[in-house]
Order: sequence, then structure tokens, then C-alpha cells
Amino acid sequence: MLSQLGKTHSGLIAGLLALALFLAALLLMPREWRNVSRERAFDVVLAADRQIRRSNPQETASAVPVVVVDIDRRTLDSLGPWPWPRETMARLVEAVASGKPAVVGIDVLFTQVDTRSPAALARQLGSLTGNHDISALAGGLLDGDKHLAAAMKSVPVALGFVLDADKADAVPGVPVLARRPVVLDGLWRMTGGLGPVSPLVDAAKGLGALSLPGDADGRIRRVPLLVGAGEATRPGLALEAIRLFERAPAYSVDADPQRIIVGDLEVPLPGDGLLRLAGADIRKRQARTIAAADVVNNNAMHRARLAGAIVLIGGSAPELGGLRETATDPLVPSVEIQADAIQQIYARRAPQAVPLGFALTLVMGLIAVVAASALSPVLGAFVGLTALAALWSGAILASLVGDRLIDPVMPSIGGLFVFMTSSVSSYALVARREARIRSRFEQHLAPAVVKRIAENPGLLKLSGEKREITALWTDIEDFTAMTHRAGPEQLVAVLDEYIEGMAAIVMKHGGMVDKIVGDSVHAFFNAPLDLKDHPQRALDCAEEIRIWAKEFQSRNEPSHIGFGRTRIGIETGEAIVGDIGIRSKLDYTAHGDSINSAARLEALNKRYGSTICVGPFAAARCTTTLFRPLGVASLRGLDVPVEVFEPWPPEASADWRERYIAAYRMIESDKAGAALLFEGLAAECPGDPVPRMLAAELRSVLSA
Repeated sequence: MLSQLGKTHSGLIAGLLALALFLAALLLMPREWRNVSRERAFDVVLAADRQIRRSNPQETASAVPVVVVDIDRRTLDSLGPWPWPRETMARLVEAVASGKPAVVGIDVLFTQVDTRSPAALARQLGSLTGNHDISALAGGLLDGDKHLAAAMKSVPVALGFVLDADKADAVPGVPVLARRPVVLDGLWRMTGGLGPVSPLVDAAKGLGALSLPGDADGRIRRVPLLVGAGEATRPGLALEAIRLFERAPAYSVDADPQRIIVGDLEVPLPGDGLLRLAGADIRKRQARTIAAADVVNNNAMHRARLAGAIVLIGGSAPELGGLRETATDPLVPSVEIQADAIQQIYARRAPQAVPLGFALTLVMGLIAVVAASALSPVLGAFVGLTALAALWSGAILASLVGDRLIDPVMPSIGGLFVFMTSSVSSYALVARREARIRSRFEQHLAPAVVKRIAENPGLLKLSGEKREITALWTDIEDFTAMTHRAGPEQLVAVLDEYIEGMAAIVMKHGGMVDKIVGDSVHAFFNAPLDLKDHPQRALDCAEEIRIWAKEFQSRNEPSHIGFGRTRIGIETGEAIVGDIGIRSKLDYTAHGDSINSAARLEALNKRYGSTICVGPFAAARCTTTLFRPLGVASLRGLDVPVEVFEPWPPEASADWRERYIAAYRMIESDKAGAALLFEGLAAECPGDPVPRMLAAELRSVLSA
């Protein structure tokens, strides 16, 4: 059963095996590889999402203004090289605060005390010299940390810390309260954190994580909402800036659905505590960014933009070390990433992955199997492309409508792999089947019929069937004597030309050349495909053979070796047709009384002098006026003798035909009179041997 299934449905089997192999490879693939592949697929979906939203005139900017004050190369040229003294940073914070922003978030890590201000230098010099008087001078000198702390007190400021696996220091922060148990089993957690120096922590209103987690390919696609620093749960810088803007005293987390609540703002909270970035339009980034030099240099227009906004201070200059690779840009300042997160949160967007990759791959694979193995190539390709279009459209729509991320890439690859495998296997099966059919029938049937069978093998039954056919049997008169007159090469050349012409005529009329046996051609009509009016088609074929064979006899080579007349027998009846033989040698042929009768009828031409001898069943299926009776004969397989016929010779006139019928009817009642009439008819048509042979047979009977 499996062997037969493989022979008939190899495309289906190959497709299912390819699908199983692909799914197994997907399950065995290292987790990091799967994650990278999935995230890059999400990148593509989100890129399409952004493009559609950008073209939507209703798409508006966030209701909360976000401004990035950028420490760029121009700023470093203006205010001094990095790292800056705390005094310079204090000047920048004071300049920003003068614009009256609602909140300031600083994407710079201040982990060490100031060492470059006059007070810091006095302390260092006093320590080195052991002179306490010099150290005491520090109290009256400019102190960078104190100056920066004083500047931070004029506006709510959120500073940053980083997670550190080598420390176990606690990171201060506001509490995260749980209304109901939430699941944060994937929370990014380390043993401790590294934060700003104490004077700055005391002056700041908030503290958030600056650390940005990279995926296996090194790209930043997420910003922490919450992180774990030791036993404590702390916010990311973006979320902490939002808390200060919302004037919330603490965070609250809740379940059903799992979310974090900041004042009146609710943000979906994944189990890993990370916000998946949807990506930002580079034009919007440029529009919200101001060079720090313009703010410090008292540019009133730029300072006016800061009023009431969430302002983030960070740097795009490479010296600050804050450039990161994201899905949209290889070099994005981390401060811009934090700003993207803030705007995304206020836009109520929190893309979340939907784990449908395996199921969609299975569905796409099954669709591909059906499309490749059960449908025509054009229709199969159309169905496959439609499924791919539906998959990608659904993934993009899920992002646009529900911020749900579905991976369309892996199911697409799986579907294409299965489709190609199944198609190649199906094509190979079809090619083998067509080659087998063509090799089996191209020498027996007309090319158009072979093509039709090859394109639709379901029309063909090779295993054996009973069907009505019309058999046509030919032979060459005095062939044995001709073989003695002709040389071997000459005989073979003439016979090849003869057989080729005969076969062409048979196939022209829709017949199948069954066998070439010496000088004989065995053919039948209405097999392997149905042929309407097959008895008439066989008769028309015989008439053309008679004319062609007579012309062939007159050619130089056949005439030189005395090529004989072609005799033909035709009969209609049921036969068993199909493949006969052994596996290495199968022959599509027919067996039945009609075949035997056609052979017997061909031989009767010797008795009657006719060229085409037609049996009673074939004659009854054709126009009766086409035939003249030849006599009554016994045919193999029939219990009683039957009347046989021949088409009228084309040169016979209507009067001559009437007198022939009259003579034939006299055979039973007056053989002598009938013989006399046939002799007269033979004298009028010396080229027609039938009346002469009938007269001679009657005289022989009378003289016996």
C-alpha cells in the first residue's frame, strides 16, 4: 500500500516529510538562533507598520512633549572635550532648568566624585601634601558635585544607574507595590547596581536604569520598564521620567491583564519587564532634538521648546560611548532610545509577541503540500502566494490594530521549502510518468493523443479493462516470395518505409498501432482512449491505406522487388486491453474475438480477391451503402457463419453495383446464373478481382 501510495502521491509524501523535517529542525534549532530569527521578522513587520502609520494623516505625535538635549560634536567643540567637569554639566542642567521643563532625565552615569573643580583639586592637593590648611580651602571654593546638585534641585531630575554583576550594592528608589501577584520570572536581574555619587542621588528626585539589553545579534530592541538590582525591583530611566512627570509617589503592578500603573497611566508589563520598541521615524527624532550648545548659549527659541516637556539629556558624540545599534539604525544614541520609549508609552503602544510561529509554520506547510501536490502548477502557485499574502497581511494588521507581533518569516520559509520540495517531487513524478507514457505510446498513437494522455493520466487505464474496440489487421500479399527476390538491406529499407507510412495513417485516424509483426500491422481503435465512431474511423483508415499502399507499390524500389498488394481485415467487438507481460517487458495490447476475427478477415481477402474485408459487426456500425457483400464465412469465436463485406470500389457505377447485388442474391437459387452474371461484371471491371473470384468459386462448386 505504501509503495503504491509513493508511486501515485510522491509529491504529497515528499511535502509531508519536508514539513516534518522543517518542524523538527525548528524545534532543535538553538534558542538564540530562533530568537534572532523571530526578532528580525518582527523588525520587518514593525517597519511595515511604521510606513503605514506614517502615511496615515490621522497619525499624530505624542500628547506629551519629549525633547532630547543632545551633547553632540558641535557642543563638545563649543563647551569643551568629554569628559566634562561637573561644572560644565551643571551649567547645562541650569540652562535646561531655565526653560521650565516638567522633568529632566539625564542619560549620563555619574559614578565617581568630581575631580576637576577647584574644591576637588584643593582636597586632592591637601591629601597629597598632608596640609590640612589646603584641604580646608575646599570649603570656600567652587565644588562641581555641589554645583550640579544645586542645579538639579531647581527641576525634578531623574538620574541613571547601571546593573552590575560584580557588586551587591543596593540601588535606592521608590517602591513597586503589587496589588495582586504578578509573574516577572524573566526579569532582567543582577546582584547589584552602580549608581551616582551620594550628593547627586540626594539632589535627584528619581533614579532609573540606563542599561539597555541587547539581543543575540547585538541590536537593542527593548527598553527596561523594570529591572532587578539585587533583591530590589527598580524602574528604567524612561519609566522613572514618566513617574516624575505624572507626579506619582510609587509604582503599582497588577494582573489580569498584567500591567504597571504610574499615576493615571497604565502600561502593559511583560514577564521580562521589557518594553519592545516599535521603532521611531528618524524625522521625528530630528524634530525633537536640540543641540546642548544651543541651550547653554541662551538660545531663547530652543529654550522655549523645553517648557512643560520631558527633557532627556544625553549624547550623540562618540566620545560619550552611548551609541547603540537598533533595528532601524546602526548608530542611535541611547538617550534617543529612552526618548522613543517615553513617546511610545504615552502613545499607548506596547508590542507583544504572540507565540504562533510553530502553528503557523504547520498550517503554511500543509497549505503548501496541498497546493503543490493536488493542484495544477499555476493554481498551486496562486494558492501558495495567496496564503503568503494573507500571512503577511495578517501579521501587519495584528501589529497595526492590536500591537501583537506575529512572525511571518519562519512560516513563509517553511511553506516555501515544503512547496518547493513537494513541487519538485510532483514534477519528477509527472516527468517520469509522462516519459513512461510517451515511451509506451509515442510509437503507437498520434502525438496529440500521447500529449493528452501525458497531461491527464487519469484518462488511461493500464491495469486492464474490457471495452469495445475495432481491430484492423493488415498483411502483404506474397510477402514470402518477395523476400527471396530482394536483398536483405533492400528489403529492410522498403519495409521500414512501408511500415512508417502505414503507422502514420493509423495514428492520423486516431488508431493505435499495437504490433508490427513482420510485414503485418496490428492496430485497434477506441483504446486506450475513447474514440467516437471508431468503426467508421477504422474503415476510413483502411480506405486511405488501400490508396496509399497501391501508390507505394508503384514506387521504384518496391516495384523493383515486386512489392505485393496490402490486404486488410476489420472487425468490431469487445476485448480485454491493458498491460500484458512481465515488469521488465510490458506491452499495452488487446485480446479478444474481434482481434482474431480481424486476422481471419484479412486472410479471407485471398479467397475473395478483395482488399478490405469487413466483419458484420463493424459493417453494421457504418453506413451500409458503403459495402458490397463478399460471401458467408466462418470466423473464429463465432458459432455460425457470418456474412462479410468490402467497401465498394470507387470506380463502380450505380448500375454495375445493382447488377452485382442481383448476382449475389442469385447464388443460393441459381449458382450457374450467378456465375454468369459475375463473369460479365468482371469483364466490365477487369481491375476488380472480386467478381472474377466469386464466379470461379461458383464454377468450382458446380463442377464438383
